[in-house]
Amino acid sequence: MKLEQYLLEIEKFLKEYLEKSHLDSYVLGLSGGVDSSLVAAIARKAVGKDRLYCYAINVESNRQDILDAIEVSKQLDVNLQVIDLTETYFTYQKALARQDEFTRLTKSNLKVRMRMAALFAFAQEKRGLVLGTDNADERYVGYFTKYGDGAADVLPIVHLTKAEVREASKLYGLDEKLANRVASAGLFEGQTDEGEMGITYKDLDNYLLGNEVDEKVKMSEHKRQPIPEPIPFDRK
Repeated sequence: MKLEQYLLEIEKFLKEYLEKSHLDSYVLGLSGGVDSSLVAAIARKAVGKDRLYCYAINVESNRQDILDAIEVSKQLDVNLQVIDLTETYFTYQKALARQDEFTRLTKSNLKVRMRMAALFAFAQEKRGLVLGTDNADERYVGYFTKYGDGAADVLPIVHLTKAEVREASKLYGLDEKLANRVASAGLFEGQTDEGEMGITYKDLDNYLLGNEVDEKVKMSEHKRQPIPEPIPFDRK
């Protein structure tokens, strides 16, 4: 199946799933990155502008990310509300423990979970379902936060590699600079997806597609497989 045909299948799935759910809308966190932008484009086509609510949630985020989300919302003509939870984040963090007692990873995951909690609150008010933005690469290596971005109701692009996500964004007419943007969750200064995963999306794509990959990818294959076990102990 060609990518164009599969995208139509995703649109059909989203439309039919919303109807079967007996709910009214989809809710999406729009980050300004290519994954969430593609999901917004697909959902906009599937259910229309009035049944899609997008939110750009600032939690000590990179200002450019918010500006990019606003630009994407205008290009796609979708509903967008900008929410600032930065002050709430610092208050929440201090209520749990002193700021310097949390590691950077803990702080980052707290931000992601706060974003998702907000999206589910909006979804309840809008009688909606939260759309996730994880792609095939991220799901395979577990690059998501439990009860954060991994807690969505629906994962529209979970079977698309990163390269396919970028190609699909062009098919929907999204700006090419979006497809070529360095992937980052914007959780801290200089943070990138590939830097945190320790592997490039290109290598991950090749691995998932069964193509030749760098030796370092093969060396870490054990991490992506179930823990090996001997045959069960037969006590008879």
